[in-house]
This record gives sequence, structure tokens and C-alpha cells, in this order.
Amino acid sequence: MLQLSCIPSPSSSFFSLALSRRRAATRGRENSFTYPVPCQCLRQPDVDDRETTKQSNICSDISSHFYGRRSLASIAALTFLVPQLHTAQADTSYEESVIRNGVKNVISKAKAAGILRLAFHDAGTFDMEDNSGGMNGSIVYELDRPENSGLSKSVKVLEKAKREIDNVQQVSWADLIAVAGAEAVSLCGGPTIPIRLGRHDARNADPEGKLPQESLDASGLKRCFQKKGFSAQELVVLSGAHTIGGKGFGSPTTFDNAYFKILLDKPWTSSAGMSSMIGLPSDRALIEDDECLRWIKIYAGDQVKFYDDFMTAYIKLVNSGASWEPLRST
Repeated sequence: MLQLSCIPSPSSSFFSLALSRRRAATRGRENSFTYPVPCQCLRQPDVDDRETTKQSNICSDISSHFYGRRSLASIAALTFLVPQLHTAQADTSYEESVIRNGVKNVISKAKAAGILRLAFHDAGTFDMEDNSGGMNGSIVYELDRPENSGLSKSVKVLEKAKREIDNVQQVSWADLIAVAGAEAVSLCGGPTIPIRLGRHDARNADPEGKLPQESLDASGLKRCFQKKGFSAQELVVLSGAHTIGGKGFGSPTTFDNAYFKILLDKPWTSSAGMSSMIGLPSDRALIEDDECLRWIKIYAGDQVKFYDDFMTAYIKLVNSGASWEPLRST
């Protein structure tokens, strides 16, 4: 059963504040109300005393009535606003939970690398110069391109999830792929990445030749990523996605910083066994660039920073070039 975790529980600070205000208001009414004083019946007050007591009681009743009603009105308004403050957040959380659960039902660690590659290849067509491409679901029209070889299997996996999700709520391919890529990272032990929803799907394929080529050297890679709005640091941290899959960087189903550690070892320089087959030419090129090397060393020594920076860069990647739905009214 799906949990709407963004709605405060009765023990949350929000509801504690409302409850304390209600109690304060109740105490205020009790303390401000003037009860008849029994001892006054033991003597016969004179006219001035009776008049003074009467005026005092009238003022006390008016004060109690006024402040008591105002406090109760404040509590009523606060209680009324609770669903208003959290409706939009609850809706978004619910929708993302539906998508994530749909994805979890169809993917496994063995399929995670292909799903993550699908997200990279859909978003990786973004070009700042003409504002084309990006995370728009167009990959479903581009599966016959050489650079997308093998991704039809990942699309078929997500097609099953999409059918199930669409029975509950409509989801665009762009949103589904963005969430699926994040879920693939989490499934393999990486960070949990929050994904904004509301992307529109493209109706046709993106221009060809926009993805970085595997044969590029470090300078070519940095220029390519710069055209997409990404720095050398973001190039390096996103390349860390190659830590899962069959490229030889540690366990193919564990998302960790082994990619950077192995890059520093340069195993492909050895002619022994399969070491020469580790990584793509573009992976090996990064280690030969001083700027990229600095970040490779940082991530090799600090997996937590790798996780944090990868999460930030992935969010930026899957938001690149997206066409968004109008904001929901709250």
C-alpha cells in the first residue's frame, strides 16, 4: 500500500503547534472568565461596590468572549489550512511513488545498467545552442540508431511498467525514463535521487549526432559536454555511471566509486588476460586530462562525495531540455 509520507503525522511539529495553540486558547478562556465570588454573599455590599462588581464582570465576560472566539477562529483557520499546505506536495509524492513502484516491479539489478543507459541517451541529445533534444522521451523513436544498439530491450521492460502505471495515472515516457534511471542507481546501492515530474513527450526523434562519441579524447568530451551546459567535473561524475554494467569497473551490479579507482590503476595498459578490454576509449581518455584527473582522484577517495555530486548532476541531466507541464494550482 502506498504511503503519503509527506502528510504530517499527528506527532509532527506542525500538528503539535496546532494542538498547543488550541490548549492555550482553552486555558485563556477559563482564566479570563470571572466566576461569582461566594464570599461576597456574607456581607451586604453598598451601592458603589455592587456597581463596580457589575462593571468588572461585564468587562470580563466581554474580554473572554472576544479573545476566546478569536483564538478558536485561529485554530479553525489553521486546521483548515493543513490540507491546503500539503496537497500539492502530497500529490507529487503519490505520483512519484506510483511510478517508482511500477518500475520496481519490472527491473532487476541485471537490467539496471541498460535502464540507466537509456536515461543518459534520452537526455544526452540536449544542445544549448539550438535548445534541441534533452529529456523528452524521443529515445523511443531513435532505437534504430547505432549508438542506441541494445536499448530496445530496456524500452520493452519499461513498456510493461508504463501499461501498469497508466491504469492508475498517465505518465510520459520522459518522466518514466528519468525515474527509472534514478531507481536503477538506487537498486544497485547508489544514492536515492528525487525526480521532478511533469515532462512532456516529444512527438518525433531528436536530431542525430548529438550524443558524445566513444572515440573522443578528453578535450573533445569536455567541448561536447560544454555545449550541453555541463562542466568537466560533471562530465567526470556522470561518467561514473559506468561503474555498473559490463565495462569491467568492479561489480556490474554495484553502484560505487570503483570506476574511479580502476581508472587510476589503468589496467588496460596490461596485456595480461582481459584487462586490456576494460572501459571505453572515452573512459581511458579522462585519466589523461589533468582537470579530469583531479576529479577522478577526489571521487576515488570519497564515495559519499561521488554519490552527492552524481545525484546533483543526474537531476540536472534529466531536467535538460525538458518541456514541463504548467504548475498545478494549490
